[in-house]
Amino acid sequence: MEVRDPVHGSIHILKEEEPIIRADFFQRLRNIKQLGFSEYIFPGATHTRFIHSIGVMRVGEMSFDRLFKGVELTKEHLRIKETFKLACLLHDIGHAPLSHSTEVVMPKLKDLKIPKEYLVARDLNSDRQATHEDYTIKAIADSSLAHSLREVEKTFGVERKYIADLIRGETSDHEYFTINGISYFPLLHQLVSSELDCDRMDYLLRDSYFCGVSYGSYDLDWLLDNLEPAIIDGKASLGISERAVITFDDFLLSRYHMFIMVYFHYRAVCLEKLLQRYFKTSPYEYLIPADIEKYIEHDDYHLMKVLRHSNNPYAKAIVNNQTPEKIFESFNSSQLKTLEEVQKYLESLNIEVIRSSSTGRLSKYYAADKPNNNEYTMKVVRNSKMGGRTEYFDINEATDLFHKFQKSHAINRLHCDLGMLSKANLDEINKIISAN
Repeated sequence: MEVRDPVHGSIHILKEEEPIIRADFFQRLRNIKQLGFSEYIFPGATHTRFIHSIGVMRVGEMSFDRLFKGVELTKEHLRIKETFKLACLLHDIGHAPLSHSTEVVMPKLKDLKIPKEYLVARDLNSDRQATHEDYTIKAIADSSLAHSLREVEKTFGVERKYIADLIRGETSDHEYFTINGISYFPLLHQLVSSELDCDRMDYLLRDSYFCGVSYGSYDLDWLLDNLEPAIIDGKASLGISERAVITFDDFLLSRYHMFIMVYFHYRAVCLEKLLQRYFKTSPYEYLIPADIEKYIEHDDYHLMKVLRHSNNPYAKAIVNNQTPEKIFESFNSSQLKTLEEVQKYLESLNIEVIRSSSTGRLSKYYAADKPNNNEYTMKVVRNSKMGGRTEYFDINEATDLFHKFQKSHAINRLHCDLGMLSKANLDEINKIISAN
């Protein structure tokens, strides 16, 4: 089967993979938009997690082929390649309607009844709320989706547990991912979820294309061409050639700019706040089921149908794309103080205020206080022409971007119904703003 993709061109799907693509679980992703409410601002952003997931698998395949370029692929190579490709393909299979916005109405993790062998130790007796990743693991481990994996299991020797391990980032059996004494689990997990993963490499280009902006553009071909395994103490981590560090910087900044200019757009963020207030004020109108087979029905259209039939004012506002006016936003601590004074004044008038806060960090793996807080750190590979030596060092030592952007960039906004304010109220607000 061949898929024509506007971002990556023709994508070839193996016949053993076709049942997975055709499965109800995967087809459900056709009805979940990649960017949730963003289409209300960027009308072209109607692309879905269905094509994104296929795109991630394609980037994953290209990454694997580059890393093992010139190597004669054995049965073991093909097994872990297919396991990795499926981790890329299925990484979003458990996403809830409207992206992350609805995770607040998910059940407890224990209610999903995920088989113990698929859980990490800290979650065996956890009482936390489930996330979309938990639904992903449940779907892979114990659902009707599992039947669609039979052909890849039979042909390549893939085991579902190790698909889940790559997504979760922990495994109790490195042997499955070991070839010639080297475990490739760290590297493959990093390509599923890390600073430079296939998910980000796809969604930056895809979101930028469909939103009609250029912020997410970067040189994918050059990055892929410069991926290298960094083999240290019998384990392979993700590395890039020293010559590609500048391109990696561009990739980081592209993601950062997409967050500030697209993902944090004030109207999309405000709509998410309205949805949260809907859930809070009508707590039993919409709930995400723990039954994994019933979860198949829950997509964007299902949720919007619930909202359309609701009498809740927040639901009506979402359906009609009516967000209260933005009256002030802050980008630094001084402006935040002003925002809080305006908020306090409005609340003294018993005016309902919607306050949103969006926080963007260049990297969640390289924070200021913990420069290497990810178990598997990305490496820069330096190949010496003199003597054929190879050196590895952490990515944060090769670029100063992590230092320059070590603090989170927070944007705070206030929204309210301007029709509720008198001229005197507006004058007072302007006086507060002018005084600061």
